[in-house]
Amino acid sequence: MSSRALNKQKPQPTEPQPADRQFAGGIGQIAGGTILGVTMLASSIVAGGLVGLAISFRNLPDVRVLRSYAPTETTYIYDVKGVQLASLHDEANREVVPLNRISPHLKRAVLAIEDSHFNYHKGVNLTGVGRALATNFKKGGVTEGGSTITMQLIKNLFLSQKRQFSRKLAEAVLSIRLEQIFRKDEILEMYLNQVYWGHNNYGVETAAQSYFNKHASELNLAEGAMMAGAIAAPEKYSPFINFKVAKQRQEQVLARMLELKWISPAEEKKAKAYPIKLGKIKTWQTSKLPYVTDAAIEELNQRFGRETVRKGGMRIQTTIDYDFQIAAEKVVQNAYTRLGRSKYQISLVAIDPRTHFVKAMVGGVDYKKSNFNRAIYANRQPGSSFKPFVYYTAFATGKFSPESIVQDSPVRYRDGSGYYSPRNYGGGYSGSMSIRTALEYSTNVPAVKLGKEVGLDKVIQTCRTLGIESPIEPVVSLPLGAVGVTPIEMASAFATFASNGWQSETTSILRVTDSDGNILLDNTPQPKLVLNSWATAQINSALQSVVTKGTGKAAAIGRPAAGKTGTTDSERDVWFVGYVPQLAASVWIGKDDYTPLGRGVTGGTYAAPIWRSFMQEALKNEPVESFTPPAKFKRPGS
Repeated sequence: MSSRALNKQKPQPTEPQPADRQFAGGIGQIAGGTILGVTMLASSIVAGGLVGLAISFRNLPDVRVLRSYAPTETTYIYDVKGVQLASLHDEANREVVPLNRISPHLKRAVLAIEDSHFNYHKGVNLTGVGRALATNFKKGGVTEGGSTITMQLIKNLFLSQKRQFSRKLAEAVLSIRLEQIFRKDEILEMYLNQVYWGHNNYGVETAAQSYFNKHASELNLAEGAMMAGAIAAPEKYSPFINFKVAKQRQEQVLARMLELKWISPAEEKKAKAYPIKLGKIKTWQTSKLPYVTDAAIEELNQRFGRETVRKGGMRIQTTIDYDFQIAAEKVVQNAYTRLGRSKYQISLVAIDPRTHFVKAMVGGVDYKKSNFNRAIYANRQPGSSFKPFVYYTAFATGKFSPESIVQDSPVRYRDGSGYYSPRNYGGGYSGSMSIRTALEYSTNVPAVKLGKEVGLDKVIQTCRTLGIESPIEPVVSLPLGAVGVTPIEMASAFATFASNGWQSETTSILRVTDSDGNILLDNTPQPKLVLNSWATAQINSALQSVVTKGTGKAAAIGRPAAGKTGTTDSERDVWFVGYVPQLAASVWIGKDDYTPLGRGVTGGTYAAPIWRSFMQEALKNEPVESFTPPAKFKRPGS
């Protein structure tokens, strides 16, 4: 038949419609759906062509092994001295459930957002592949996959994650093979039990229990849509990390289901309004230092892919010393007991400035009650502990030093449709003062004025150079910490001050090998000078004054130390971030619900003493070292 005749007979397109009753006994036919004749014919042609190409792929895996699929190796995690901290087993983080024990709402939501033509293609969706090929050709590389659920399953189980045209072709061939051997309901069952749902949850059952404290069979439409939306980017769309973003993604899934006419407008409205009740992030691996191993796993997931880390037989040596970490956790626990506030959370991160290796990481006061790692995930306002980034930027111009005079006097700036007038903690103004004095007493107005003078964009550039990746906007109040940052970002940034401007990549992973000892990752430090040495020496000098006679006096440890307190409006977050040449550490205190800590709670009175206790213990066997004075370096512009 000619192409003209084929086009003449082309039916009007409609989307496939699902029916729950088809899921239990095979979902090959969904009631009410019609298929594009041209799409089916073209798909068959492409499928036949790819089957022919399969002869050229004799070395591809045999998909029949999936009938007895099981992981073969265990990954082990160690501290820096070789003490085993954790082992990752496939069985420990997955509970396989049959398809008839998975909510039909979830199944429909997954198909809607991931592969709405799943029941009609033969492993490859011609429409999706065509769109992906066009996009890839336009961009000159593989940037879009066009993957079906079958292809996703093949990719995760058999092929590398690297985006290459050859891999995509192999993926297509194997997908067609898989669909020739397994029924659609078997493929969907394997997919839902294999897919990664975030927070080390593999498979629908463990994810449902973690996200909503329910079995997979009990999920309603609102919950199913939220879980389905997380598949594309589990950490990004996780309601544990950012509920607002997760809710937006859920609504995208519901809108797609409505577009497909798989739900009614009333069902969509009801699901959007349903009050989601979250469960708790569950751990599916045992660890002696769970906050540390969770962070290491996440870092490795980003480098190697979750499937490789989970069952690739890796030997992971972290930068953490077990005894050192235990001491840090003990300090946090003692402080929590001493403060006596049940809702307080405390995070502590310590980094070696000479290597930027993470030496200790405490993500909360009790991992068993909450394994949310605040050290790497909690974006909280740093308050005045942000000010050193402003003053360093000023020093780097060569026009300012700690002895330069600034004005603590009333000022007003245009801010959107209104005006912004910075105020000092406690009110009042002090007139002319040096930058050193402004830092010592954490005076707000001079920091805002200087930030405007040197340029807020340049302050943001300093933050990026220091490794702060959290979103930052050039708002007038930025110098006072009007931005969300994590404790590890703050510790890492101050560690670069401590090293006088030298920086390596911050990491909790020292080395990774396979089970045969072959090196897969070697994080030997490669320091680079990223800051101006004179300006860095000046900020070190000024921040030492904060500890000796300013708001950070409670952090004094009997040796040269520099640091900065931070207290946000309404006392929602309090900080102390400080360092000596051998070690930098950040301490944050706050509540997960962002409510105030209480009147009079400041970084100097609450966080600084915790930092002091930790540093005294951590440095007891370290020699006393002094910071390099500014006179050793050339002033910019001189």
